[in-house]
Amino acid sequence: MTTVLAPETRNIPGPTLFVRYAFPPNYHGACGPPDSQALFQYGATTTVDDGLRDLARQFAGAWPYLELIANATGVADPLDRRVVEAYWVGNSLLDRVGVRPLGESMEDRFRSKTGLQFGRVADSVLAGGMPHHSYHVFCIYPWVGLLGDDRRYEQALMVLDRCRIRWGQVRQVRADQLMVESQPLLFEQGRLLLGPPTVETVERTLDGVGLVPEFHVGDWVSMHWEWVCDRLGARQLAALRHYTRVHLDVVNDRLDHSGAIIALG
Repeated sequence: MTTVLAPETRNIPGPTLFVRYAFPPNYHGACGPPDSQALFQYGATTTVDDGLRDLARQFAGAWPYLELIANATGVADPLDRRVVEAYWVGNSLLDRVGVRPLGESMEDRFRSKTGLQFGRVADSVLAGGMPHHSYHVFCIYPWVGLLGDDRRYEQALMVLDRCRIRWGQVRQVRADQLMVESQPLLFEQGRLLLGPPTVETVERTLDGVGLVPEFHVGDWVSMHWEWVCDRLGARQLAALRHYTRVHLDVVNDRLDHSGAIIALG
């Protein structure tokens, strides 16, 4: 099968790119403003205005990371495409943020929520955490109650896998769905691992309307929950793999008390 690598998404406005990744959890009511349809319409029409920016600021999980990345790297707009891409997919801006700004941000956001457990959050910063979505999922979720109240193994692993931005290759294109070969998250012998490739079905449209106009068999794509987010270029695919594996290394090998491992173990 021919591998298709998409062109870089430099021509896509940052706010539109934000919608592509933020819509899936918003659709589930997990993060952001209550009107997910309004957010979707902004992405579908590629409209960028103050209304979209107001919606983006209501994402209590993602927005502070965008502000952190922008402020630490001298980018004026948290919705600059480079900043949005850094958080959801990964790019070189993350390497310029530094330990202290991330640590201070985590202190401001999570000390009061985690109480005596905040030391575990601080440890994840010192262990190499970076302001990437995979850091928030693997290193923060377990300490702020986002893996489910009952902490069942199956529930916790499902949340970690669906909430992370994952990558895969398109095997079949349907009118409203894609069949994508991807690596699921597994928990084996006390470690979080990427398993053998399997084929999953992901949504590409809502009521016949999509956020990404075109897909082809062989495309590499990013996914969030059960939705496809974007086509990936070679640099983006490599970055998403890299920063995901950085944070898998953090939880597996660099922390004495990893919240993700404790929740699953």
